[in-house]
Amino acid sequence: MESFGSAQRLEVVVEGDEGSARLDRVLAARLPDLSRSRLKALILAGAVRLKAAEVRDPAYHVSSGDTIIIDVPEAAPPEPKGEDIALDIVFEDDDIVVINKPKGLVVHPAAGHETGTLVNALIAHCGTSLSGIGGVRRPGIVHRLDKDTTGLMVVAKNDLAHASLTAQFADHGRTGPMRRGYMAFAWGLPGRHRGTIDAPIDRHPHARERMAVRQGGREAVTHWELLQSFTGRDGKPVAALLACELETGRTHQIRVHLAHIGHPLMGDAVYGPHFKTKANQLGQQSQGALTALGRQALHAYLLVLEHPRTAELLHWEAGLPEDLLLLESVLKAAL
Repeated sequence: MESFGSAQRLEVVVEGDEGSARLDRVLAARLPDLSRSRLKALILAGAVRLKAAEVRDPAYHVSSGDTIIIDVPEAAPPEPKGEDIALDIVFEDDDIVVINKPKGLVVHPAAGHETGTLVNALIAHCGTSLSGIGGVRRPGIVHRLDKDTTGLMVVAKNDLAHASLTAQFADHGRTGPMRRGYMAFAWGLPGRHRGTIDAPIDRHPHARERMAVRQGGREAVTHWELLQSFTGRDGKPVAALLACELETGRTHQIRVHLAHIGHPLMGDAVYGPHFKTKANQLGQQSQGALTALGRQALHAYLLVLEHPRTAELLHWEAGLPEDLLLLESVLKAAL
């Protein structure tokens, strides 16, 4: 595997079977570890030479037998800076890293969370193995989990992995093997054992930090299956454990969709505050576990994808974290 973290000179001899005579497309065919946008930027910056002359036109036509020289500069240092934050690494190789994210960890720096994020942690953990996505030594975030949602996330370490994972997440298993599964503790008991929520999601019309089901929004599809039901002190169903799989990846999708069908996540202060009175139906220990949870009861337990380089089918599962295991146990006991 080529490494593009350090400055280096690459040489490509045009073979004539690259599918196009355009300079950018020939290089993309021969240098899959560099993204097309990165190659275009290198061409426009004068880092590509042909017959000892700079070629700054990505559409320039090359000929079979031409020798192309590419000077790849050292990847720029990352912004933000790396921070020594403990991570639960499930899998790691030269291309990807899979983590089991704890609650309370923001994925990407933003206003109010400039430090202490997953990105800060990965920059420190991966170090020089980050080869420079788009010319910057940074992790490639292709999907996110909410701050207080736990579970499996995959991150790209180079351009090739970033492009592959981006395509797989855009497809969401429609034509490929990708699967993303979540365990969700929801209020109430659905009237059937499984179902599909197909409802478009967009920004809430009045609360911009929230999402909502809205006509004209982006397509959003969630499949769910009932795993367990829990009864309250009166012996009637009060909550359920659902396994959810995403066919799309909208912001807050599961939280919005379950609230939309009348079964918001337990502990979700944004999309299920009107269900707080249901907590009165729980026993004392269940109420205590829910209060201690202090977050939406959602965990990304399943991740299946195709390895960006080898095409091997990879499958990971992460069990419920301790706070959700406690919630499950007291709900089962109807205490």
